[in-house]
Amino acid sequence: MRELDVVGVRVEMPSNAPMVLLREVGGTRYLPIWIGANEASAIASAQEGVVPPRPLTHDLMVDTLRTLGHKLTEVHITELDSGTFYAVLLVDGIEVSARPSDAIALALRVGSDIYCAEDVLDEAGIEIPDAEEDEVEKFREFLDQINPDDFLKGEDPR
Repeated sequence: MRELDVVGVRVEMPSNAPMVLLREVGGTRYLPIWIGANEASAIASAQEGVVPPRPLTHDLMVDTLRTLGHKLTEVHITELDSGTFYAVLLVDGIEVSARPSDAIALALRVGSDIYCAEDVLDEAGIEIPDAEEDEVEKFREFLDQINPDDFLKGEDPR
């Protein structure tokens, strides 16, 4: 397993498909995962530290775990099968199946680590050499300016 950081979310044009981009810690590979608009908004909100007045689904899950005395310790992206990514939540050492987008949204809310199976990174990871790091920095700047509501409107936020 390799640890990943969440770079952020964006909308891929011209398809208007949201994606989350993860980066291998201490490596040069990036992992793009296409996700739904609601999940993109949930991830972006968590990255920005937005706290809704009433708990949304991911916030409710975090509150439920805490209230019951459980802890989400890690998220693992475990496999890629026919273009579909699979993940598990590690809650008190017990694996719970989850979609990667939901798992990432939860991990960001509680500060747990995100890991990816080496074979998944080998298959779906994109190597970005140092020369292209400027493009990644531009992407990060774009993420700093985006609002989670941009993913719900179906418009290109750029």
